[in-house]
Amino acid sequence: MRKSALGLLAATAALGLAASNAQAADLPSRYSPAASYNALPVFTWTGFYAGLNAGYGWNVGDSRFYDPTFGSIPGRRHGGFVGGGQVGYNYQFGMFVAGVETDLQYAAVGNKGASYGTTYYPGDSDGFFGTIRARAGVAFDRALVYGTAGFAYGDVGGNRGTDPVLGHHSGDEVNWGWTIGAGVEYAVTNNFTAKVEGLYVDIDTKDNYDRGGRVNIDRDAEFGVLRAGVNYKFN
Repeated sequence: MRKSALGLLAATAALGLAASNAQAADLPSRYSPAASYNALPVFTWTGFYAGLNAGYGWNVGDSRFYDPTFGSIPGRRHGGFVGGGQVGYNYQFGMFVAGVETDLQYAAVGNKGASYGTTYYPGDSDGFFGTIRARAGVAFDRALVYGTAGFAYGDVGGNRGTDPVLGHHSGDEVNWGWTIGAGVEYAVTNNFTAKVEGLYVDIDTKDNYDRGGRVNIDRDAEFGVLRAGVNYKFN
């Protein structure tokens, strides 16, 4: 009987311990669930963009006019307003950004006057130019430092003048050349960016007259441009 009583007591204790463990398992955990973490979106330069720009340009080329008596005469340098629009696309990989951009500009930098002897006869300085360029740079989060180079075209200088004998003659035409430059751009918001950019543009022009006959004398339209612009970046 004593053995039976001891066995019954042991069985009762075992059942009680099992019930206590089951009850503890049903109690709520003392540890809080892991807090959810929503990462802030990282800015990227990748995407299409379009914008406007304005600045100043100045003729630095040795534009020349051919005079039948005095030969090839240097023209005069001129500067003025430059403004227009641009569209492009950037792709960012790591810190590096590569892209393409094209722009079209009004430019009052033309050296379209003529020289006859030692007398200068001013011509129309209004014109236009455009570029098709590659861009490559390094991004420091929202700041981008880049270089750019490519093709240039336009009717800027070297095509029009006034001869005291033959009068006013016009030779407007679109010529091609090249351009190179650099700039800094900053993303003010995820969609709007602002930039400052400098370009050197060289557009070859050959359009002069020798007593009514055209003479292909170089009148390079070389000019610098310093401009500021804003872009809207599409998501």
